[in-house]
Amino acid sequence: MKVSLIRIIVLVLLAITCVPVFSFATTGQAAGQRAAAEETFAAAESAYRTGDQSLALSRFRSFVLRHHDSSLTPKAYTFLGRIFLSQNRFADALLYLDRIAETERTTEVHLLIGYSLIMAGENSAGLTQLQKVANQTFAPADQQYLFEGMALAYERVDDPLRALYFYHRALGASNNRQKLLQRAHYILEEKTDTELLSEASFLFDSGPIGQDARLQLARRALIESDQQKALQYLQQILSSQISFPWRDETAQLMDRFSQGSWLQRDAIGVLLPMSGRYEAFGTLVKRGIDLALKLNNSDNSLLRVIYRDTEGDPAKAREEAAALSNEERVMAILGPLTGAAAIAASVSAQQNETPLLALSQRASIPQIGPYIFRNSLTTRLQVRALARYAILQKGLHSFGVLAPDNRLGREMAELFSEEVLKLGGLVIDEQSYPEDANDFRAQIQHLMGKPAEREKVDYRQKSEEERLDDLFIPDHPEYPSTTFDALFLPDYADRIGLIAPQLAFYGVQDLPLLGINGWNSPDLLRLAGRYVEGAVFVDGFFLDSPYPFVKEFIDLYIETYGEEPSILEAQAFDSANILFAQLSNPGVTDRASMRKAVAELQDYPGVTGATSFDFTGDADKVLFQLQIKNGRIVQIN
Repeated sequence: MKVSLIRIIVLVLLAITCVPVFSFATTGQAAGQRAAAEETFAAAESAYRTGDQSLALSRFRSFVLRHHDSSLTPKAYTFLGRIFLSQNRFADALLYLDRIAETERTTEVHLLIGYSLIMAGENSAGLTQLQKVANQTFAPADQQYLFEGMALAYERVDDPLRALYFYHRALGASNNRQKLLQRAHYILEEKTDTELLSEASFLFDSGPIGQDARLQLARRALIESDQQKALQYLQQILSSQISFPWRDETAQLMDRFSQGSWLQRDAIGVLLPMSGRYEAFGTLVKRGIDLALKLNNSDNSLLRVIYRDTEGDPAKAREEAAALSNEERVMAILGPLTGAAAIAASVSAQQNETPLLALSQRASIPQIGPYIFRNSLTTRLQVRALARYAILQKGLHSFGVLAPDNRLGREMAELFSEEVLKLGGLVIDEQSYPEDANDFRAQIQHLMGKPAEREKVDYRQKSEEERLDDLFIPDHPEYPSTTFDALFLPDYADRIGLIAPQLAFYGVQDLPLLGINGWNSPDLLRLAGRYVEGAVFVDGFFLDSPYPFVKEFIDLYIETYGEEPSILEAQAFDSANILFAQLSNPGVTDRASMRKAVAELQDYPGVTGATSFDFTGDADKVLFQLQIKNGRIVQIN
């Protein structure tokens, strides 16, 4: 009994002494883990503070993997977000910042998330985040995130004044002022009216954005021919000590009000894609311009051409157009060649009141303003020439149209109908076909007033008399004749080579065919042959023209470059000569008189046809009328 009691006492004592041992072991382990976490975090933070972001990234990633339940984990996610933000990896930044629980998000985290969302394109969500902290004070770098993010967000929702306000505030905290001023400059140029510009010039008077707003007001006053108001704005800018990137342009505009030769009256600027995907076309156009310059300077007139490369890029075209207007001070600009670049350059040229003669076929370029002209073979020019030929010269009045179902076909068909109607004619039937079609039976039969039907096959046993009758059925089916005077086919030579024989097969043999410049190819004669005999089409240039001045141009081009010119070189040659001719005019002393002289040009004898400009500034040309005669393409006008 005594022994048992002793054993019980010993066991109780052992139990009492062992409990603290286990407790102390657990506490010690946790303390060790906290210490390791703090050490790892401190090492990562140290790498971040010293600028070694690669090492910091590695250490913070290691930290969140090993210590995901640490109280320091939200801070580690914040640092990871900052690292990815600095690398413009906004989706990666959000991946870590979004892991921070809502209850643990500080104003700093809301700021970083909002900025990352906006930069990743999630404008609404990002703006909501930034608005939560808009009244907070941050370190300069974070202040830049706030203001720049708010500015971009408001710019995207078309709130230009608020966007300018935050760009104005961001300038004070930014180490990249040029980028911010470029964004503000774009808003002032493209997104504001005169009233908003006036408000911006007042609100931001103490900074470069206010100065830029005044510059835009001066430009618009010049466009509206309000010289006094423009002068007032320019004087305000130049009397201020505030620096902004377009101060030199202001001084150049101011020079226009002073006496003397501000403009280089012997120079025109040229905008072409001399590098990039359109370089080959730019090279051909440059050849035509160089040839025109060579001829003009053969009598020691010494005119000059200043080339600028657009790279086929609209932003670059706009920039170079402004440089030609204000830095090179040219009398006029020739080009660009591609559509988007031509529009961008035209807007700039109109703002600077510099006559620009575009070479692009893009619609609506001349409508940009009175200083903008265009000399190119457009779809409207072609259908207008065809309609005039068919109605005024040949006395035809009703027409059918068979066109491809693509942009060119639809545009040609619509414009042809318009031009015919203006001259008292009418398109009475129009059919379209898939642009890759090779069977046109259904469309041709519709044009002939007989809906296409599936061919019926008679499977019954025929009598001997019926079989004899079959011998006298003509090879070609009989279809009713068409109800119009001529057929317009706006497609290229390879497709006409398929269509024309089918027209003949179904009985359309004596109907006049009308075509576009896409017919002007040896492939037409090879593929269509006798089926297009007598057909008439138009083009802006013809290598076999009997005109002496066209032959002289072709011979000179071949002598200079060793090959035949295309319409690109011919149009460039004419366009350059049109501008050179105005420079030699004693009455042309400035850009306004240059614009007037080009607008009043009548029947300039170019190698691409006699050229005038209509009231919008678009070229109205006498195109080459070409016809298939005896298996050859000949000029008939």
